[in-house]
Amino acid sequence: MQTVHLRRAKDLMDARYADALDLDAMAAEAGFSRYHFARAFRHAFGETPGAYLSRRRVERAKDLLANANLTVTEICMVVGFTSLGSFSRRFAELVGCSPTEYRKRMVDRGGPPAIPGCFLMAWARPTAIADKQGDGTRA
Repeated sequence: MQTVHLRRAKDLMDARYADALDLDAMAAEAGFSRYHFARAFRHAFGETPGAYLSRRRVERAKDLLANANLTVTEICMVVGFTSLGSFSRRFAELVGCSPTEYRKRMVDRGGPPAIPGCFLMAWARPTAIADKQGDGTRA
């Protein structure tokens, strides 16, 4: 039964990987204390919540490095890391090369043309879609 609650927290991390999620927020989503959540998550999924979240961020960064015309620093911030050094170190741990080297490898393979960064940033920005009451205009 615990797994259902842990999956809720995991789904939160998958959906909001770029947000500043802390252990308290993830534990609250599961309905656990932070310490019980950390132990239960590791037992259920084989890694700590922090390791899982950073791995998800690196997975998204790989996609952006291969397909978007953004700098490594911009990608670092877009995926939720707050430090270029910690991003580069974690990326190298998981992927086996630096973000810059990874991008070079993807370009050398002849991947798809890069999506302009300005388009990507505008497309990824949340927008209000509900009609305003009374005047008929859209937000």
